[in-house]
Amino acid sequence: MAGRGTQATALLGKLGIAHSVLAYPHDPRHGSYGAEAAEALGVAPEQVFKTLVAEVDGELTIGVVPGQLDLKALAAAAGGKKASMAAAAQAERATGYVTGGISPLGHRKRIPVVVDSSALGFPTVYCSAGRRGLELALAPADLVRAAGAVVAPIAAPRHP
Repeated sequence: MAGRGTQATALLGKLGIAHSVLAYPHDPRHGSYGAEAAEALGVAPEQVFKTLVAEVDGELTIGVVPGQLDLKALAAAAGGKKASMAAAAQAERATGYVTGGISPLGHRKRIPVVVDSSALGFPTVYCSAGRRGLELALAPADLVRAAGAVVAPIAAPRHP
């Protein structure tokens, strides 16, 4: 695993959680990190969960969703009233990861995490391992446990 270890993979190893680390060549011209990962790995986009950093009532909170985040639902799940997306620089400083490679695990400081409830409908979900072009594959219950996450419906409805 030389060269592929991150804070996220170290945390999973420490917790003894089974996972796979999957690498793919990241294309900086691709418009969506989640869609790029799904295409490169040959998995359904609904199984690839993005890590989005938001502010809920002024406190950083992470939403882990396939697709778009419903900010009102995230605020409610986090016990707050209002949510907005955090600035990229703020998200990078707090997590220790770069945008497009922010993992829901292994942050620089403790940040509450909310995982969209749709994750529980899959045997395996994919999320960033902490670098662009590096994904984790693991059971959704293990993701929730490792992140100390709350599970709630926080994904925005998909429109055809």
